[in-house]
Amino acid sequence: MTQMRAIAVWFTAERTVELREETVPPPGPGELRVAAVASAISHGSELLAYRGQIDAELPLDLPTLGGGYGFPLKFGYASAGRVLDVGAGVEGFTAGDHVFCLHPHQNVYLAPAGLAQRLPAGLEPALGVFAANLETALNIAHDAHPRLGEAAVVFGQGVVGLLAGRLLALAGVAPLVVVDPGARRRELALALGADAALAPGSDLPAHVRALCGGRGADLAVEVSGAPAALQAAIECVADEGTVVVASWYGRKPVGLDLGGRFHRGRIRLRSSQVGRLPPEGGPRWDHGRRWEAALRLLPRLPLAALVSHRFGLRAAAEAYRLLDERGDETTQVVFDYAEG
Repeated sequence: MTQMRAIAVWFTAERTVELREETVPPPGPGELRVAAVASAISHGSELLAYRGQIDAELPLDLPTLGGGYGFPLKFGYASAGRVLDVGAGVEGFTAGDHVFCLHPHQNVYLAPAGLAQRLPAGLEPALGVFAANLETALNIAHDAHPRLGEAAVVFGQGVVGLLAGRLLALAGVAPLVVVDPGARRRELALALGADAALAPGSDLPAHVRALCGGRGADLAVEVSGAPAALQAAIECVADEGTVVVASWYGRKPVGLDLGGRFHRGRIRLRSSQVGRLPPEGGPRWDHGRRWEAALRLLPRLPLAALVSHRFGLRAAAEAYRLLDERGDETTQVVFDYAEG
């Protein structure tokens, strides 16, 4: 086994993208060397990082990331690829396996075997990039505790919002109402099974109540990343309803009116973050079981419909600029490594 040359995406300053060459040695003990097939840009945390909207002192939470939030930064965590070779002591992977890895955007890389998951047989390998977002959506569904026949409203129809809505529908939520400012995303949500798709506005709570038997939704999921949507979610749920806050707002300020609907309606706010498991699962659920469940779900979902834009890695700056300036036109933006 010999060293290989690679190209990786780095943020060198706010809204500044640079491609850097790296040398990738043979895998060491416990490592895989992977050739990427595709990688997906996170429209939430990664866009915050690109814009410089994350506290520079916040530590990175994956060993595959590089630099720091104060720049330069190598970021990303949704790569699908093919195993080239494996290091000593690695079990469960062989050369040629298609895998999902929690790794930044890079065409060839090393990854700890513990941050890789073998993709299901029969799944188009490039669609493996959705594994991380699907795991997040599954965690949101677990935090939401949907009951059969209850009504739900999901704010934000980016990839995580679309997947979370799909899982809530599989769990028996009805009706499923979604909210997004983008007409294209609302149309896609309806095509994927939402019962109603609404644009934000001052009359939104009344529309949601009308769709939910006059009560409002039993639960709301806020995954838009827009701080104003959290207040709207509070206004849209029924008495004793729950709002699951799955957005990470970074350094963006969030102002809430907690003196009216929230207080008298006894509304519950709950954070959902994929790094931790809902405690109600107790000893029955761990990260391994959640990954297994997400991987089983991958072939059951219409993932190809979620890809709106594909770019070669050398067009990375263009891809981030699209997301930053015209994000409502997109669903999932993917780097296709076959494009160079």
